Amino acid sequence: MTDLTLPPMEPLLASEDGDDEDDGLGASIASSSTSLASSIMRYREENGRTYHAFRAGRYVLPNDEVENERLDLQHHLCTLTLNNKLFICPAGRDGPLDRVLDAGTGTGIWAMDFADEHPETHVTGVDLSPIQPSFVPPNVSFYIDDIEDDWTFTYKFDLIYCRMLTASISDWPRFMQQSFENLNPGGWIELLDVHLCLTSDDGTIPENCAAAKWGEYMLEAAAKLNRPLDSMTYYKQQLEDAGFTNVTQILYKWPTTSWPRDPRFKELGMWTYENLGNGASGLSMALFTRALGWRSEEVEVFLVDVRKDMKDRSIHAYWPIYVVYGQKPPRLA
Repeated sequence: MTDLTLPPMEPLLASEDGDDEDDGLGASIASSSTSLASSIMRYREENGRTYHAFRAGRYVLPNDEVENERLDLQHHLCTLTLNNKLFICPAGRDGPLDRVLDAGTGTGIWAMDFADEHPETHVTGVDLSPIQPSFVPPNVSFYIDDIEDDWTFTYKFDLIYCRMLTASISDWPRFMQQSFENLNPGGWIELLDVHLCLTSDDGTIPENCAAAKWGEYMLEAAAKLNRPLDSMTYYKQQLEDAGFTNVTQILYKWPTTSWPRDPRFKELGMWTYENLGNGASGLSMALFTRALGWRSEEVEVFLVDVRKDMKDRSIHAYWPIYVVYGQKPPRLA
């Protein structure tokens, strides 16, 4: 089992025996932004799922309707984690934000929510897959592009937001540097990612735990494809190396299921299982088959045990969530 040394966090407490039941818990995109070659829309099919065609293979998760629904569910889980906030860095406290970049926007749900909350701000979303809706708030633009390429924006941003980009970037120092160069002085970057190294505060993860092994396999496979899944453990240092100041790292917890005693973490655990447990097939399939040489049938059989361990309320486990943000130094007066 992979060892993970984390900064101090408040330990999670399991529910008392018998407490096993969960509580009931504009405008069309401009044509210039969506003029896509037909080849981009011809998605690649693999093991019963579809994947992006533009720069095929760079992103290891599907882009079909099942995955899009998971991404929207994950959006709810992320905002719930941040106490119903879209971001936590101090961006916007000294005045309205002019432009915001959502790097790796996915379905565009974060960008659209931000645009609705901040009608004075223009939000740009960039992704490899054209899976964003056709009708969006008037202050949102979506572009199909690769954020690993040279950035060619003709304007700078006040906030760059990056969520769940681990395993999407091969050269993180370059990404941090490009982010720094494309921010206005005083602008902020914020990154949020889950570390799939399963962790426990009370030592209840057993040997040969399939859920823990799943994370280890995921990390191994992503490393073989040069798409590291542990990138969040380096964000803080990489931001500082790129020139950012006021760099802050905060860790949260996603319980494997609703085992915690605290109602807030119980709800987080319920949504985590829906996100990572029920979504495990899409999360795993390309990594396991492309990098580890597994057959799709082997993956699905293994995931039965993974979900079983996730639902085992005697295993008080969680995945760490890293939120790291930093500021480009303001321009001196």
